[in-house]
Parts: sequence; structure tokens; C-alpha cells
Amino acid sequence: MKENPPQPTSTERYIGIGELARESGCQPETVRYYERIGLLPAAPRNEGNQRRYTASAIRRLTFIRHARDFGFSVEAVRELLQMADHPAMPCGEVDALAKHHLAEVEARLARLTAVRDELQRMINQCAGGNIGHCHIIDVLSDHRLCHQAGPHGGAEVLR
Repeated sequence: MKENPPQPTSTERYIGIGELARESGCQPETVRYYERIGLLPAAPRNEGNQRRYTASAIRRLTFIRHARDFGFSVEAVRELLQMADHPAMPCGEVDALAKHHLAEVEARLARLTAVRDELQRMINQCAGGNIGHCHIIDVLSDHRLCHQAGPHGGAEVLR
């Protein structure tokens, strides 16, 4: 049996999905998606079956969007929300999650830097001319010609 979502108090104002989306910087489909996957609680509905949201939904959706803008995965956002729902808890787990994410970002940046440098090297070594003698095509065809070889013999790409 489906549980009814919490109802707003008489002093809270209801807003529709369009206003919620505008106020949080999301698209309405994103709001529906976050509801489907359980990051955003299902909204109560009015007599016309339209979703009705409160300020708490705006805060939660803004949190989700901002965390996603920082590159946190949906699962990491889920964990962060669960922790945020318990404000008296120590923040060590949040710190650990953020540090893990920072390490992933730094690794991605290192890979991007290597790819940028290799692309620049390929472009600088290209003498022009025709495709049959193009250094860029040669390097893309043979990973061993890459300057920064990875475990597969070529420049590492984003994975």
C-alpha cells in the first residue's frame, strides 16, 4: 500500500511543479525523475491530481541540483540527503564522502590534463599537407605514438 506524503501545515503555501522547477533551477521532468527515484518525496496532489509542493521541497530540490552541479552521483546525493535529514549527527561521514568525491575529481582532472596535452602535442606536430601524412591521424591510429602512454599503450582517456 502506498503511503501518503506529509501534508503541509495550514500556514505553508502550495506551489505547482512549474514554480518549483523555476525556483530550484530544474526542469519539471527532472522534478518528476527525482520523485520517481526517491530523492524527492512524492508530492501531495490536489483535486485535479496536480502535484503541490511546499518550501521544504524547494530547499530539498535546490540541494539535489547543487550537489549534482558539483558532480556528486545520484547515490552520493541520496547518502547526503539521508545525512542532512539528521542534523544532530556528526558530519564525519559527509566529510569522508566529500573527500572521496574530491579525489575522483582530481583524478578526472589529471586525465583531462593528459588528454589536453596529448591533443596539443598532436596538433603542434601536424605539418599540414594531406591526410595520408597527417600526424593526428597517425597517432589516433597507433596508440604507441602517444607521448604519455597509459597501460594500454596510448594516452589515457576519460573512463
